[in-house]
Amino acid sequence: MSPIQVSETNPGDSRKETSRGDGSSAPPGHQMSTLAVHAGESRQKPGDSITDPIFCASTYTFRDTQAIIDFIEQEQPREEYGRYGNPGERVAERKIAALEGAEEAVLYSSGMAALVGLLMTKLSSGDEVIFFNECYHRSREFCRKHLSRFGVTTIDVPTGDYDAMRAAIGPQTRMLISESPTNPHQSVVDIHRFAKLGHDTGVETLIDATLATPYNLRPIEAGVDYVLHSATKYLGGHNDLLAGVIAGSQKMLEPVRYLRGIMGAINGPQNIYLLLRGLKTFELRMARHNENGQRVAQFLEAHPRVEKVYYPGLPSHRDHDIAVRTMRGYGGLVTFLLKEADWRATADVVDAVTIPRIAPSLGGVESLIEQPLVMSYYQCTPQERAEYGIPDNMIRLSCGIEDSSDLIADLTQALDGTS
Repeated sequence: MSPIQVSETNPGDSRKETSRGDGSSAPPGHQMSTLAVHAGESRQKPGDSITDPIFCASTYTFRDTQAIIDFIEQEQPREEYGRYGNPGERVAERKIAALEGAEEAVLYSSGMAALVGLLMTKLSSGDEVIFFNECYHRSREFCRKHLSRFGVTTIDVPTGDYDAMRAAIGPQTRMLISESPTNPHQSVVDIHRFAKLGHDTGVETLIDATLATPYNLRPIEAGVDYVLHSATKYLGGHNDLLAGVIAGSQKMLEPVRYLRGIMGAINGPQNIYLLLRGLKTFELRMARHNENGQRVAQFLEAHPRVEKVYYPGLPSHRDHDIAVRTMRGYGGLVTFLLKEADWRATADVVDAVTIPRIAPSLGGVESLIEQPLVMSYYQCTPQERAEYGIPDNMIRLSCGIEDSSDLIADLTQALDGTS
């Protein structure tokens, strides 16, 4: 087995917090693990608790009428009604903004709610949005089937083809969108080039960095306007919550937060608590996810039954050079193709593993495995699956934080025992 190939000193390793003046007990200059534990939190909390309390309140009281007037006229930083915010939510937003190196973050009930909230804020009838075409299928569906009902046009261009994206930009283009890495193909976008394209043309840019996380990728520092995360995945990290977040500048996110208050796509207080608890161990978990992903990818690439492995940490990956330049590590998601084209033989391998559980999602402490043909694209036509690059023999494995030698032994028995 070849050595682990994880870059430790590249542009993706910048981890300083943006100064926010929020009373955080982790001031600028601390490293990511310290930020994950302390950023965004008050040093002394209500009740003198070490952890932030759960605020189970739908509404917040005022002592008298003048207090309401002061709140409105002075724009006091306090809560009014649960749909507009929760004290715990503010802590989670500040913490994620610090991890991301952003001024602001807006928390949502899910990653899709975050994407919908941003696009509904920024797009109007007649506008255009341009995607790199390797993207989460629900993001594509929302834009093609639902934004189109309101007169918004969605344009897809090949992932990584910056000339095609530039050529597609017109006077009505309002946003450029990409994942990095993409799901499930793990294509990596040159975020500096992507950001420059937006700046040169006056178009806002969004990177969905769910698979990378702020541990591995720094889109804000590269000049990208917005960063999206499904916090359900690596940020929460325990497969026990749904959440989403948009990070960016305070000015650009102000209307996004305002519309969220109208739409009500908020997170519940218990979920906020779980997210804050999960974030405490964020850096520790990501180091293991990176290690496990790299080791499992190297093992799979050497296995005689595997046709191809999609993992940015492998030199064989088409975007490996970009990944080395822009990423600190490469995450726990590994996609691979079997040499057999039969979907049933692929399903047999998925069914034969004993450690990963068969389920959608990724980024939790438990390893998860799925066959995209069945899990996400079963009702698509063969032509649609071909368009999306989903062959019958594809397997997507999200490596958790189990011991990598156990994962490899389990994959060995599944691949060898079903051949």
